[in-house]
Amino acid sequence: MVEMMFVIIFIFILVSVNSDGGDKRKKEVALRVDLKTRIQINFIEGFIFPRAIKAKIAKVYPHLSQEEIDFTLKSLKSFFIISHRAGLKPVAMPSQVVDLAWHEFIIFTKDYEYFCNRAFGQFLHHTPTEAMKSATTAKNGIKLAWRLACDNESIDHKSPERLPMIFDIDRKLKIKNGFIYSIDFNHSVFDNSSKLKRIIKVKSSAGISRSSSTNTMAGISVIDISDDSSSSDSSSGSDCGSSCGSSCGGGGGD
Repeated sequence: MVEMMFVIIFIFILVSVNSDGGDKRKKEVALRVDLKTRIQINFIEGFIFPRAIKAKIAKVYPHLSQEEIDFTLKSLKSFFIISHRAGLKPVAMPSQVVDLAWHEFIIFTKDYEYFCNRAFGQFLHHTPTEAMKSATTAKNGIKLAWRLACDNESIDHKSPERLPMIFDIDRKLKIKNGFIYSIDFNHSVFDNSSKLKRIIKVKSSAGISRSSSTNTMAGISVIDISDDSSSSDSSSGSDCGSSCGSSCGGGGGD
């Protein structure tokens, strides 16, 4: 009987030690992951883009000041941080002027490859929305961009008091044919369960009149921000971020 008790105690101690060791290893792995993430985010924040990118932005949008061009590149870094935090999930590009900067950066293939390897550990592809696997993937990409952009700036993505930087830059810089976003908590948009949604609206800078329908706006995209699901709803008309969005937030391909 005593021997049996010793055996039981020994097994209990062995299991406890293994359990503690397993927890310790998990914590060590988590710390390494956190450190790696911090290093990568710091790299993105401190990265200096090729000077030719500024020249390209100035050529396409000559009305922008140097401060505004610097703001555009800061917003591009914000998008890269959003993409990093998205992991391998698709993230759409919410801005025309920032997308131009991204396009120009990719042209510097060696610099861009080096940046991606240091920032993400793999290549971050740039895939037009229409080339994504499905319309749902593209719509989910803009909704994920909204949530992560809000989180990045400590904005409540369900009840925002303002737009995050990358969702407001085209309006702020008066970008021709840019994506102009507005928050609308009063517009009645219902899903199949007749649940009222909170939405943000997107339209071109040219301005599009509202349709007579109660759940669509002609030519204006509608993004549901009333829940945390990855799906989004779009009206008939152009999708926000329709010019392009990244094929994945952390690198890889479609």
